Amino acid sequence: MVPEQASPASALPTSPITNQAAAARTARRPPAGLVAGLIWGAVAPRAVLQEIGSGTAQLVNAETTAFIVADAWFCGISVVAGLITGLIGYRFGVAPRAGGARAAVAAGLILGAVAGAFVMLWLGERIGLSSYDQHLAASPNGTVFHASLALSAKSALAFWPMCTAIVIFVAEWGARRTRDPAEPAEPDFNQ
Repeated sequence: MVPEQASPASALPTSPITNQAAAARTARRPPAGLVAGLIWGAVAPRAVLQEIGSGTAQLVNAETTAFIVADAWFCGISVVAGLITGLIGYRFGVAPRAGGARAAVAAGLILGAVAGAFVMLWLGERIGLSSYDQHLAASPNGTVFHASLALSAKSALAFWPMCTAIVIFVAEWGARRTRDPAEPAEPDFNQ
């Protein structure tokens, strides 16, 4: 005996109201990017510079790992944000819908993750930029200060949307396996 399957009629109906709610959820990803950017700006290390002339500075330690570690922090924060966006977005945005609305919400979540990654980059690079510019312009020679934060590996921008898409894909694949009516029933050997 096959267990009773959930019917598509039990899913939320697709209407302009639910589509607007999905659009509103997608619009929340950039504010998540603001939070992620603040975290990145707070925890990522910065290279130490020394002013050698008016408006000119050089690295104190040419072999610093600050640039690589800052990129690694960006990637790590993006992966966590992508996992959270994918899990919550799938649970509350994709799963309750049926048909083409599922794909539309999933695409919106991924596009929102792209926007969130760019907002994270923008805000993270702005934190400390004014003090860097002020030190560079007004400090005497020999002054030591921290460089502004910058993402060297721009390919790291793909981590947030990629993790969101992977979570949605895996969740959708798992959900389809559990509700696939085309699977043959187990044979009953007791007859």
